Amino acid sequence: MTTTAPDTRTAPAPYERPVELLGMIGTRDQSESRPGSGPAIDADYTRRFARAHEDGGFDRILIGYGSSWPEGTQVAAHVAAHTERLGLLVAHRPGFVAPTLAARTFATMDHFSKGRVAVHVITGGSDVEQRRDGDYLGHDERYDRTDEYLQILRRAWTSTDPFDFEGAHYRHEGYAAGVLPYGERHLPLFFGGSSAAAYRVGARHADTFMLWGEPLAETAEQVASVRAAAAEAGREAPRISVSFRPILAPTDELAWERAHEVPHRIQHGPARALLETATRTTDDVPQNEGSRRLLAAAAKGDLHDRALWTPTATAAGAGGNTTALVGSPETVAAAILDYVEIGVDTILIRGYDPLDDAIDYGRHLLPLVRQEVAHRRSSAA
Repeated sequence: MTTTAPDTRTAPAPYERPVELLGMIGTRDQSESRPGSGPAIDADYTRRFARAHEDGGFDRILIGYGSSWPEGTQVAAHVAAHTERLGLLVAHRPGFVAPTLAARTFATMDHFSKGRVAVHVITGGSDVEQRRDGDYLGHDERYDRTDEYLQILRRAWTSTDPFDFEGAHYRHEGYAAGVLPYGERHLPLFFGGSSAAAYRVGARHADTFMLWGEPLAETAEQVASVRAAAAEAGREAPRISVSFRPILAPTDELAWERAHEVPHRIQHGPARALLETATRTTDDVPQNEGSRRLLAAAAKGDLHDRALWTPTATAAGAGGNTTALVGSPETVAAAILDYVEIGVDTILIRGYDPLDDAIDYGRHLLPLVRQEVAHRRSSAA
């Protein structure tokens, strides 16, 4: 048996690859700090939310996954029908449908949207959350299953000949894909996680590895871990994505006034019930490593680097990407570029006032980021 030598190529320099700017949508007007209004699925709101991202110049939007959330591929289909160019990043949890069916589902959607679909793979960091959908595998076993799942998924998107697969979790005989992705492309795979198992599996398969917004030093450590795992797997380093919750205002002073209201709204407002669905263990301590890392950063201090603020994560129990970047558009744009300088090339931003914030990001923040990226890329060249 032959083995693949580790990829020893150096990691891409900042700005060598395009910087992508992502948003995230939901199907009703709510957040950790904002009580839900309207039905669980508001088709008109979902359309307006998606259009705000398209009009604002976002590259993609993430459609999230939760055991009680609306089904993501259906949401993506609705959004695709009401947008023209916006990329669709659909969160997907392996283990609940066969990988061959998932391959056909996403490839079919990719054709109807004319090549706009990408898949965000979430293995699952909470036993409690997984069991709500009937999954009783342990943490590392879930990642082993995801490893097999993605092997099948990738092959189903590229193989025109029937193939077999036999592993510990999946077995297929003679699978032949009747539909491949639009334009004979491979659907981009995004991957989330911060554990050793996540680094191992994600670096082996992901095109983009997604992290939550930690301070620069801790983020650089995670970037190095992902790149090392990719080199060990003999692959080029994946793109790195980091997620934030920017809190903007015309000036830094006004932004901080706004920011200090958010933790109180999270802890004491009527949206508190939303946090009861966060991925936690029974003793109310986050099981997933990403949440633990956010809380560890918050324990070191409220403000990090140029504008990273952690009390929002503490108030929400770090039940997702909950750290904020606070300031004027100029300050937050500079903070985003600080992450690009350490090797991040994909930024996901969403607000605590979701639709209004998305509109503000498109008007005031994204143009500054793109302008500065273009300037620095030109200077580097």
